Amino acid sequence: MFQIRATAVFSAAHAIVIRGEREPLHGHDWRVTACLEGPELDADGLLWDFHALEADLGAVIGPWRNANLNESRTFREVNPTAEEVARVVGVGLAAALRSRLDRYPQTAWSQGLRVAYVEVTEAPGCVAVYRPG
Repeated sequence: MFQIRATAVFSAAHAIVIRGEREPLHGHDWRVTACLEGPELDADGLLWDFHALEADLGAVIGPWRNANLNESRTFREVNPTAEEVARVVGVGLAAALRSRLDRYPQTAWSQGLRVAYVEVTEAPGCVAVYRPG
């Protein structure tokens, strides 16, 4: 099994609800690491294109840059915890990956390439991880 990872950082605020009480609005420099994995490399010796992964990760988190997550469409009905941010990024990346793979149906890339995990660091030492499936 091979893996590649890409990391992006964005600044955003949130105010999550904990046991029924909303905490004060505050900001973070969120660090998001996305990992793809698959059993095979393509003819060029690549698991996947780093540029494509970086572009897709940037597209998912782009609307949240310098924003209040609570006011974003994504989190209007979802508590914007680090765990939920990781899940939303993972689901968004999986959809982007499926869309890209549809263009390459007969390549090594189509053989089991998937999102392995997404890590979201909300503050130093505080990491949430989402693993699909």
